[in-house]
Amino acid sequence: MRVAIGRCMTFGLATVLAGCGGSYAPPPAAPDAGWAHYGGDAGGTRYSTAAQITPANVKHLKVAWTFHSGEHGAGFPGDEWTSHMTWEATPILYEGALYFTTSETNVVAIDAATGKLRWRHDSHAPKLWYSDAASRGVTLWVDPQSGADAPCHARIFAPTLDGRLLALDAKTGKLCQDFADHGALDLTQGIHSTYKPGDRFRNYLVTSPPVILDGKVILGSSVGDNRGVELEHGTVRAYDARTGKFAWGWDPIPRDPSNPVYPQWNAHAAAITGAANAWAPLSVDPQRHLVFVPTGSASPDFFGGLRPGDNRWANAVIALDGDTGKLAWGYQLVHHDLWDYDSAAQPSLVTLQHEGRTIPAVIQPTKTGMLFTFDRETGKPVFPIVEKPVPQDGVPGEVLSKTQPFPSAPEPLVRQGPVTKDDLAHISFGCHPERYQSEGIFTPPSVQGSIEQPGYAGGVEWGGLAFDARHQIAVVNTNDLPMLVALVPRDQLMTQEMSDQYKGWNFSEMTGTPYGMRRKAFMSSWGTPCVKPPWGELSAIDMRTGKRLWQVPLGNAVLNHWNLGVPGMGGPVVTASGLIFVAATMDDDIRAFDEHTGKLLWQYHLPAGGQATPMTYAINGKQYVVIVAGGHGPLNTKRGDTVVAFALPQ
Repeated sequence: MRVAIGRCMTFGLATVLAGCGGSYAPPPAAPDAGWAHYGGDAGGTRYSTAAQITPANVKHLKVAWTFHSGEHGAGFPGDEWTSHMTWEATPILYEGALYFTTSETNVVAIDAATGKLRWRHDSHAPKLWYSDAASRGVTLWVDPQSGADAPCHARIFAPTLDGRLLALDAKTGKLCQDFADHGALDLTQGIHSTYKPGDRFRNYLVTSPPVILDGKVILGSSVGDNRGVELEHGTVRAYDARTGKFAWGWDPIPRDPSNPVYPQWNAHAAAITGAANAWAPLSVDPQRHLVFVPTGSASPDFFGGLRPGDNRWANAVIALDGDTGKLAWGYQLVHHDLWDYDSAAQPSLVTLQHEGRTIPAVIQPTKTGMLFTFDRETGKPVFPIVEKPVPQDGVPGEVLSKTQPFPSAPEPLVRQGPVTKDDLAHISFGCHPERYQSEGIFTPPSVQGSIEQPGYAGGVEWGGLAFDARHQIAVVNTNDLPMLVALVPRDQLMTQEMSDQYKGWNFSEMTGTPYGMRRKAFMSSWGTPCVKPPWGELSAIDMRTGKRLWQVPLGNAVLNHWNLGVPGMGGPVVTASGLIFVAATMDDDIRAFDEHTGKLLWQYHLPAGGQATPMTYAINGKQYVVIVAGGHGPLNTKRGDTVVAFALPQ
C-alpha cells in the first residue's frame, strides 16, 4: 500500500483521486503560459508563469490525457526490456501543439489540450547500436521574413540518432525542401570521424536539441567516449536556419597554432585528441548575441598521459560570439579531467540580485555537485573560485593537475570526501572500501581501483537546474552515488574482461594508451549501494547569498518504498505558484514539492520510467503538467511509450 499526499489514499499503481476525502473548488481559468524551448526559455531556466496549480490544490491533480508513441525498441539491439534506448524528451509548445522526438527520434506533433496526434514524421534512423541512444527533443524557429501561411514559416529542427538534422514544417510535419538536402542536413559530413561504412556502431550523433540565434541553428554533439585517444572532434557548429549552409564552427581543442590556448597544449596531443564535445543542451542570450556551451572531457576520459596540461577548453563553460563563433570568454571547471566530469548540464542564464547589484549571470551545474556562477558579459565569477590542492598519486605516465577550482558558494550539494567503513550502509555485503584508493574528490584512477566520489553520473546531470527569478531560488536534483574505476594494463585487458571475477564491470578499450578501463557503481553483493543513503537529493539554493535553503531525499527505494533518495536522470521545473515538479528517479514516480520548504505535496506512479524533465503550460484556461514516461536503458527502469499530462478537475 502506498499512501498518497493529502487526505487521499491509493493502492498499487492507482492515482491520487481528485476531490476524495473533502470538498474541491475548481480553480479559476488560467491565462495562457507557454513553453517554447527545451529548457522553458532560451536561457534554460525551466520556470513557468503558470500558477493555476498551487501548493493548496496540487493534491487534486489527475491524468488529463495520455499519448502513446507505439515505440518499444523493436528492431533495435535488445528488446523493449533490454534495449539501450532512452527517451529523455521534453516537449515544446507552439500554437496549441506539443512537439517532441520519440525514442527512435521520429518527430511528433500532438494537440496540447487533448493529446491527439496532429502529425508524425518518420526519421528512418537505422536500427543500429548507438553510443548514446538518447532523444531529448526539438527546437522551434519562426522565420521573421516569411508570411504566416508560407511553407515552413515555423520550423521544427529535430536531430536524429544517425547524425542528421531535420527541418520540418510545424503545421504539416513535411520536410522543408529549401533546407540543406531537401530538409535533412548530414552532420557527419565536415567533421573528423572514425566511422567506416558498414559499421554497426555509431559513435557520433546529436542527442540534445539545437538552439537558435540570429537566424542560425547551433548545435553540439555526442561522442562515444573511452574508445581511444583519437576520436571524433567536439566541434560546435552553426548553420543558416533557412538554407542549412554552414556558418561557423568552434573546436574546444585548439588545432591551429594561432589559437591563443594552443601554446598550453602539446602539439601532438592537440592534433590527435578528440571529444571535449558539448553533448548537453546549449543556451543563448539574444540580447548579447552569445551562445553558452558546456563542454565535456577530452578523450579518453580516465587516462590523460597523452594529453598533458589542463586541456582547455574541455570541461568548461564557454561563451561564443553568435555571429562568428569566436570565443568571447571561457572558464574551465575541471583541469585535465580523469573522471568523466563533463559539463553535463545546460547553462542557465539568469538575472541575479547579489550584493546590491543586478547581474546578468550564467549558472553552470556540474557532475561534481558544485554550481559555478559567472557574470555572463565578462566571465568574472560572481562567487569567488579558489584553486585547491588535490590528490597527486596517479599511475605512471599520468601528469595530474596540482589544483582544481572550487566555488566559495554554494557549498557542494553531494558528498566529496573519501569513502571509509563508517560511510557504509547497513546492508553492505561485499563492500570493501579499504581495497580501493579513496582520497575524496579528484582521486585519480589507479590500477588497484579507485573510488570516485562524486561518481561519473553526477552530481548534476543533463537535467540541469530550475530558477525562480522572483525569489532568486535555484532548484536542482543530484545523484550521490560513488563509482569504482580501475585502469587495466593493456596486456591484462582481455583476460579481465573474460573473467567471472569482473562480472558486472563495464570495460572500455582506451585504444592508444597503455591501459584499458573498467568501471561500475559501488554496490553491495545484494545490488544495493555500498554507502549510506541518500543516493539522490533535491536541493534549493538562495542564489543571492549562495546559501542552501533545504535539501531532501528524492525517490523511494525499490525494495521497501522508503524515501531514501535514489539516483535519477532528468531535471526539475518551478512555477510561479511556488511548486517544483520533478520525476527522474528510478522508482518511476513524478512528484511536486513546495519550493520554499521542500515538503512533498503530491506524487504519482508513472506507467514507465520518467527519466525526462517535465514541462508545464496553460492553454484554454487550463494548466497542464506533461512528462515523457519511456524508461532509461542504463538505469534499467521500466520501458514504455507514454506521454502523460496532468491537470486539475474543472
